[in-house]
Amino acid sequence: MLRWGMIGFAMLAVASCTETEGPVATEQETAIMTWPDLTSRPLPSPTATIRYREGEAGVIDLWLPAAEGPHPVVLMIHGGCWQKAIADRTLMNYAAEDLRQRGLAVWNIEYRGVDEPGGGYPGTFLDVAEAVDALRESSDEYDLDLSQVAAFGHSAGGHLAVWAASRTNLPSASPLYGEDPLTLRAVVNSGGLADLEASEPVTLKSCLADVADALTGQPSEQRPNPFSDTSPADLLPPQATIVSVNGAQDRIAPSLLGEAFTALVLAAGGEAQYIEIKGAGHVELIAPGTEAFDTQAKLLVDALHN
Repeated sequence: MLRWGMIGFAMLAVASCTETEGPVATEQETAIMTWPDLTSRPLPSPTATIRYREGEAGVIDLWLPAAEGPHPVVLMIHGGCWQKAIADRTLMNYAAEDLRQRGLAVWNIEYRGVDEPGGGYPGTFLDVAEAVDALRESSDEYDLDLSQVAAFGHSAGGHLAVWAASRTNLPSASPLYGEDPLTLRAVVNSGGLADLEASEPVTLKSCLADVADALTGQPSEQRPNPFSDTSPADLLPPQATIVSVNGAQDRIAPSLLGEAFTALVLAAGGEAQYIEIKGAGHVELIAPGTEAFDTQAKLLVDALHN
């Protein structure tokens, strides 16, 4: 079992997915970061960009440490409510550069959103699976250590990262099923919407409810439960240790989601931990220099060096 440092706990928030302004601070709350607080910073650039399939979304940005390899790898998956109009992989460049400086290679993947041709079910999931497994094809060239891979997924990317760690449990009849998926040691589910059914009523309607049918596909006689191969909560236990990290003031992914998903994983016999960061919202989770991001970066370093 991987050893994770113990961090302080707190609790609770409500939901919003495209919100760009934080609430007015009260005696109980501190001011939280907004998206411009992050995106106004100079944008770092990756070491290389690798194509894993045709199409605009079929690319991966690789960030390599300065030291010689073999390099432990962070599989990074961006959020944005599964919609490219909201976010793409470059939102994670700040986090990727910070992790690179900590000695970790970063495999920051792109995938088709539900608002792109071919995206949704099954395309979004097939992209993620292909981009993850493409690590094998580049490991020799870039000296990447495939025995030391952990995932860091933010928001909707948290859902996809935990799903990637759960692929061994996919029904063999599913269009998403694949042989021999890449093994992940751990997943940091960062403000993630990992349980689709539980997330839908507590995040903004335009973030999940309005796109749920496109994301999970319609029920059918052969597949009556659309969550059966799309929601990690229906694919338990995952192969990796799952650490769900939430900001106590997160208005996109309320803390109750991380806490409840952790309980589900543990009840299914998996390894999981729940961490809550006081005074943090959603943006802080991927903003280097914050307590929330530093906590997760240390988790990743510990996971990949133990």
